[in-house]
Amino acid sequence: MNAPTVALSEFQGQPALQLRAPDGAQATVLVHGAHLVSWIPAGGEEQLYLSPAAKYGLGASVRGGVPVIFPQFNERGPLPRHGLVRTRPWQPVESVRRGGAAIGVLRFTDDIATRVHWKQGFEAELTVVVGGHTLEIELAITNTGETPFEFTAALHTYLRCNELLRAQLEGLQGRSYEDFLLKTDGQQWGDVLTFVGAIDRIYHSATQPLVLRELGRRLHIGMSGFEDVVVWNPGDDGVQQLSDMPDEDWRHMLCVEAALIRQPARLAPGDEWAGMQTLSV
Repeated sequence: MNAPTVALSEFQGQPALQLRAPDGAQATVLVHGAHLVSWIPAGGEEQLYLSPAAKYGLGASVRGGVPVIFPQFNERGPLPRHGLVRTRPWQPVESVRRGGAAIGVLRFTDDIATRVHWKQGFEAELTVVVGGHTLEIELAITNTGETPFEFTAALHTYLRCNELLRAQLEGLQGRSYEDFLLKTDGQQWGDVLTFVGAIDRIYHSATQPLVLRELGRRLHIGMSGFEDVVVWNPGDDGVQQLSDMPDEDWRHMLCVEAALIRQPARLAPGDEWAGMQTLSV
């Protein structure tokens, strides 16, 4: 059965779903990678960071917004870095207004190109719901093949910051983490995480709500289905290695990613997994 035709707009020359709730809240999702590139709450301003030097088009990985990571996080496995779906076109299957919110759904089904790397049958579906001061992003994975498989996943969310050096992330107290910069494990003792430069950590069992706090702004971050949180910023030195981010922009973004990394999900044929990240400002 063919999916219904969904009217598309354009963003940076790329086809995109433009979602707008009755109250004016809006979001933009590229067909390329089902990549959320903008979220503006009702009566508010942009909440996501998107690099002005981001690259678009076939094979490109857009720097900023919310890349979808599946079925492998980073280089933790034999597949291409961050998986198989973030640089490929998805199929828009729904764009509606319902219950005061705007809803967009995009779907990706395994094909010849993915089976070159990973011989599994799967379907990935991303649902974006925007309305009021809240954004919901749900990633659902279905095993459509004949054998079970394991996977890791993440919503690689880039949050906009006015000034990272004055920002605080709350809610990680007591959580253990892997620190990829220091090549060590640690535990978050204080409830307030502040930033003076590069950070690259995976916090485990971090399922309680988080708050990114700045002067005049509090962004609440909740999740379900995801068990880990990645906190990442390249810092002053690391940003020099990124051709698609201006050198000064490390001070204006922070990745707080809903993730499933330490304990991969396992799906039997026909089974489904779903994880959601909720942002509210």
